[in-house]
Order: sequence, then structure tokens, then C-alpha cells
Amino acid sequence: MARPELHLSQNHDADELLSKDPLALLIGMVLDQQVPLEWAFAAPLELSTRLEHPLDANVLADMDPQVLGELFSRRPALHRYPGAMAGRVQEMCRLLVQDFEGRADKVWTSASSGEELLATVKALPGFGDQKAKIFVALLGKQLGVRPAGWENASNPYGTPGVFRSVADIIDDVTLAKVRAFKQEQKAKAGSKSTPGTSPRATKKPSPRATKKPSPRP
Repeated sequence: MARPELHLSQNHDADELLSKDPLALLIGMVLDQQVPLEWAFAAPLELSTRLEHPLDANVLADMDPQVLGELFSRRPALHRYPGAMAGRVQEMCRLLVQDFEGRADKVWTSASSGEELLATVKALPGFGDQKAKIFVALLGKQLGVRPAGWENASNPYGTPGVFRSVADIIDDVTLAKVRAFKQEQKAKAGSKSTPGTSPRATKKPSPRATKKPSPRP
């Protein structure tokens, strides 16, 4: 079976690393927030370049946090919030060392069901409910990791034929479709919100302000 080829960063070398290195993929997922996804998923390759050796959870877990933060902050920064994200990546690597022998792939190869896989991913630093579901969908749709119930566990991102998230990006065309979907959802959310009345406008005058002056003797 041919090795899956991911196309998340739209950069050949960065995507090749994501395709073959589970830790690089996890780091990219952690960084995929508040920045363009190409930036997030290209960062693992750049981090490896700055480290001058392949990514290793044991090494990252034991690094001086300040040194790791400086690597993330070096221009061009690996994220909009490099210090915070360096800490989050290190925290994740420490958990990988503690619970998975430092092997990122054990996060999913050890799961016997979709629900277990989702729970395991959600326990990783930087993975909330939505991101965990997206990652389970990515594993199932593109990497062939499909424990029983994975589609239901990753709902709605595991649904076939949709373009909701990075789980559905396989080229620049599908990237554009995912971006269009997100913009559409953002527009819908904006149209549902109505401007509220400011608290200052509705605030009742204080008793002091409305009290009539007492008559002079």
C-alpha cells in the first residue's frame, strides 16, 4: 500500500514531512489556529530545520523552554503567538513521552474504537472537541486509520463528500472549497447576530440622580 500523501501546507517538502512523520502532523494540528493553515502545517519542517535534526518528542520535551520559545520566535515566526505555541507543543511532547513512549503514532494505533480515538486525541494539549474531531476525520479519510465508529466519532467532519476542514484538503482545489465553506459559515453566523442595546443606554438612573432636592427651611 502506497504511503498517503498529505497536501495541507501546499509546500512539497513540508507536506512530505507531514505525510511520513506523525509528530510533525500532530505539531501542525496544534499550530492550526489563528493563523492560515499553510503557515501552521509548514511550521514543523521549519522547526526541524532550526533544530538541525529530525523532530523527536523526547528531545522537544526535555528542551529548555526558553530555547524552544526562541526557535519558535525567530523570524519568520512559526506562529502568530510563538511563545504560547512553543509551550503547548512542548507540553504535548511531554505527554507523548509519558503515555506513548514518545511515539506520536501510538496516539491512534493504540485506539480500538472511534470513541476511544477521539477521547485520546482530546486529551492532548491544544486539542479541543472540534479540533479532535477534525483530526480523527483526517486520520480516517486520508491516512486509513479507521477504528470502528470513527465516522460517527468525528461527525460532522468524517462525513464523506464534504469540504469542512483540513480533513478534506487533498489539493489546491479542495483547499479553496474548504475556505469557501468556512467563509460561508462565518457569514451566516454574522447575519444571525443582532446589535444589542448597550448597557449604558438602558441603565436606569440612580436614585441619587432622580431624588428631588429637599426644600430649604
